[in-house]
Amino acid sequence: MGELEGAPTMNKYIPHTPDDIRQMLDKIGVGSIDDLFADIPASVRLQKEYDLPEAMSEEEIRAHFDALGAKNKQQVIFAGGGAYDHYTPSAIGALTSRSEFLTAYTPYQPEISQGTLQYIFEYQSHICELTGMDCTNASMYDGATAAVEALFMAVAQAKKKNRVLVSSTLNPAVLSVIDTYTKFKGITVTLIPEVDGHTDRTAMQAMLAEGDVAGVLVASPNHYGIIEDYTGFADDVHAAKALLIMQCDPSALAVLKTPAAWGADIACGDGQPLGIPLSFGGPYVGFLACKKELVRKLPGRIVGATKDVDGKRAFVLTLQAREQHIRREKANSNICSNQSLMALHITIYLALMGKQGLREVNEQSYAAAHYLHDELVQTGLFVPAFPDAPFLKEFALRTTLPVKALQAYLAEQGYMAGIALGDYREGMDDCILFCATERRTKEQIDELVKLVKEAKL
Repeated sequence: MGELEGAPTMNKYIPHTPDDIRQMLDKIGVGSIDDLFADIPASVRLQKEYDLPEAMSEEEIRAHFDALGAKNKQQVIFAGGGAYDHYTPSAIGALTSRSEFLTAYTPYQPEISQGTLQYIFEYQSHICELTGMDCTNASMYDGATAAVEALFMAVAQAKKKNRVLVSSTLNPAVLSVIDTYTKFKGITVTLIPEVDGHTDRTAMQAMLAEGDVAGVLVASPNHYGIIEDYTGFADDVHAAKALLIMQCDPSALAVLKTPAAWGADIACGDGQPLGIPLSFGGPYVGFLACKKELVRKLPGRIVGATKDVDGKRAFVLTLQAREQHIRREKANSNICSNQSLMALHITIYLALMGKQGLREVNEQSYAAAHYLHDELVQTGLFVPAFPDAPFLKEFALRTTLPVKALQAYLAEQGYMAGIALGDYREGMDDCILFCATERRTKEQIDELVKLVKEAKL
């Protein structure tokens, strides 16, 4: 088959043949694809050949990328801070790379999108089961914007209140995103102070008593890795006619008390801990779930199950509250999106791991983190930043060593160890946040502790 001048390179993602393209050009009366860009001034067009290397054979290109990859220094990860090095079953990559999934976007036409709609429905089912909530949407950008959307929901539900309370123990990156979005939404954010790494309930109660609060956002576990006790929080918040929002690590919800059990109205967070590789910061996926009374305030779209004209089970977009579907000013959100491929990743991960597998992930992470914690403390160079605070896989220590120098030294030895809390927390220049997941072995932990002991900083 001959190539049509100006036609794109054919591949499995572009279904149009040169004959298809010629028929379309003839239909609109255009001689070539280049003619479609005739209105673009020549001064802004590239007037030279692309600066691309010569073509390589498959063997040459593999060697080329191997050489590029060899420039990266692989490190054993003992850091978390919102993104965690959990195991990813190899089957996930094989399934998500299938072309019907990899190229899928929003399934506006249910008659040709049953596969996509079904896995989004299954994703929603998983999130509801983990959080204990009644409903969830079809995924979002990431955990930080999901937290923002949850606050928007609280303000929309309150109608005449535009103030929200956010715990200081949230991840600083999430706090930064909240600050950006609420600033231009006219929402006032007040930080609830922390006491010994925990949300100050007494201070929260005093703020709620002012009567202008629409919602309260807390974290489980919090940024220090602490599993906070939120007993009575829901009663306090609901008595003030506000909504309780919990940002959660969804993996930890396999063993921790769910947001629903705490009495929360909305649950949000990042789905990355559910087997999504770290990937230099993304792409990840946010989740947002709520009680059924709030479903009309939930942004994005919700996939539901129904029956077709023949009585067979089918899936459709049940609720859609985005700016594409209704007047922009009436939309619940203008920033949410359906991270469908990542939602599929999570769905396959949870289906493969099952309840027992997810519990084992947490049991092994707990064992690794507590072993690391105890071994570091026994060196005499560290003490717990928050003594006796319960943690799962992440914990903060104070150290007599210079934190930045310690991080640099361990990085040279092949270990990405800890997060310097002093970078964004006052009075914590001597604190470092360590993390250990089920991927960390006893040998790796022992080697890290050995290196710390030998460090001459």
